[in-house]
Amino acid sequence: MAHWYHLHILMGFPGRFKRALQFSFLANIFLVICAALLLLFLAGCAAERRKSDAELGLNPQQAAGRKIYDGYCDRCHDAYSSRSRRGPSLQHMLKRQYLEDSGLPANDDRVTDIIVMGRDKMPGFGQALNQKQVEDLLAYLHTL
Repeated sequence: MAHWYHLHILMGFPGRFKRALQFSFLANIFLVICAALLLLFLAGCAAERRKSDAELGLNPQQAAGRKIYDGYCDRCHDAYSSRSRRGPSLQHMLKRQYLEDSGLPANDDRVTDIIVMGRDKMPGFGQALNQKQVEDLLAYLHTL
């Protein structure tokens, strides 16, 4: 067996084998890139373009609240989808009778308390947001 291998080395087989491996490697890379592009395309088709404040019909207070939401809430709560992230979705939150996870009344006082003091895993933002910012955020939450 060792002699057969050495014979192939002398005849140049490893060079052809090496080229075949290189082609196979490049073909695999090409397939991975095509698959990644396809996934990006499909994900892009499913993603909806973010609507502007004007398209959503937000007044200046609600638009200010949206900016606060983007800075503090969006990383954990989805606004325009019913899916949850780390925290529950806030879509239609203030249109319900009770808050989804806690069962507390879904009203301005309870939601303000949660924003300011926090609840369970959610930190309170009473030190980060002033009263006007909390009111602006609440005005925006009413539009969801």
